[in-house]
Amino acid sequence: MGTLFGNDSIKGAAITELTCELAMQAGRAAAIVLGQKSRGTAKIYVGKDTRLSSDVLEAALTAGICSVGADAVLLGTVPSPAVSYLVKKHGADGGIMITAPLGGAEQNGIKIFSAKGTRISDDTEEEIEKLVNDPEAIKEHIKSGAEVGHILHDKNAQWDYVRYIMKTVEHSLSGVRVAIDCGNGSACETAEKLFTGLGATVVLINNTPDGTNINDNCGSGYLTSLSNAVVKNKCHIGVAFDGDAGRCLAVDENGAVIDGDKLIAIFAKDMRDKGTLVRNTVVVTTMANLGFTNFAKTNNINISSTKFGDKYIIDQMLTHGFNLGGDQTGNIIFGDLSSTGDGQLSAAQLLSVYKRCEHKASELARLMERYPQVIINTKISPAWKEKWKNDSDIETIISDNQKLLGSTGRIIVRESSSEPIIRVMVEGKHFDIINDIAVKISDKIKERCSAV
Repeated sequence: MGTLFGNDSIKGAAITELTCELAMQAGRAAAIVLGQKSRGTAKIYVGKDTRLSSDVLEAALTAGICSVGADAVLLGTVPSPAVSYLVKKHGADGGIMITAPLGGAEQNGIKIFSAKGTRISDDTEEEIEKLVNDPEAIKEHIKSGAEVGHILHDKNAQWDYVRYIMKTVEHSLSGVRVAIDCGNGSACETAEKLFTGLGATVVLINNTPDGTNINDNCGSGYLTSLSNAVVKNKCHIGVAFDGDAGRCLAVDENGAVIDGDKLIAIFAKDMRDKGTLVRNTVVVTTMANLGFTNFAKTNNINISSTKFGDKYIIDQMLTHGFNLGGDQTGNIIFGDLSSTGDGQLSAAQLLSVYKRCEHKASELARLMERYPQVIINTKISPAWKEKWKNDSDIETIISDNQKLLGSTGRIIVRESSSEPIIRVMVEGKHFDIINDIAVKISDKIKERCSAV
């Protein structure tokens, strides 16, 4: 793999690292690669979040797409899953979403979707990256005159997406009082339309984006505001979205957090009870909480595990035909309904379960007991990337402490795909013990890998 794409997209400080020039080249390369099988003029759908820089990057991407003869269909400010849905619905050749879901306004990114509405494969990423890094190769595809692509606008994009989500909910949500944290991101454009349309009483917070306040102490990465809003307004439940509304987390009526693992547990049991969970199996990542494993055993639900990243979850689901997967950050995929993680779809399904089962949100969340978990991000010298895995001192301290935890806990140490950071994750029944272990391992990694 190259270095342009991180875990799932091109990211960087807006305009200075993720420059207009890079965005234009990425638009050109994506249009060339995704449009290879097009029988006519390739069409690339483009959505964006509420960041100020998204408008600038949209202009650069659009110029790149059209300069190689493809049409750019601009969707405006929409959630990432809307791009995925509309690409598939209208038979486009691919889609691009301008967003950095969990980052602040100073960051931005470029997510690319295939014609199937899924995140592009590693091989496709490599093709695009090769072209981005080879301006001479791209020159061969530059068009002029009547061969230049058109810029088109889909003014119905938001409502098309909202109506699609509404059709997945079988009954009215009347009587449900829900607080919704839009994170000052893409959900600001669709959440009120969707949930009031479903009949819920909605209390909106962080829904006034100004281009600079996306994910600023709000949204799914910061649930304090939502917890306070739920309690203050006596809501039955609260949901929060990240910047592009691809993720959803929740809080119960008391303001207690319902994380992604607990949400997946709720959905898995509900689908199992209805007989719709394929082979009684759910796909989760290796970072799923140990409490989820215990929940699955108790409820006769099988776990199919994969590495962290939504495209790996989706690959696992598609390969084996499973229809539910996700991770603890709230990136949840309903394979029968969507080609990607969708925060508002997840929230709509959660409220549907809540309304149907007639239990309090806190009672639903008690399906799974979450084990304490400590994660420490440890910076290393770039020279130690990959090499740290073969260091005997690091291997020994991990092995010794895993023996100490036994079956009551686990240790996962993995390298970030986009930066020189080792993530140390330790979980178990007793916080003091796992915290001590996490610090010891992190300190050992610093000691061994801080210099060449």
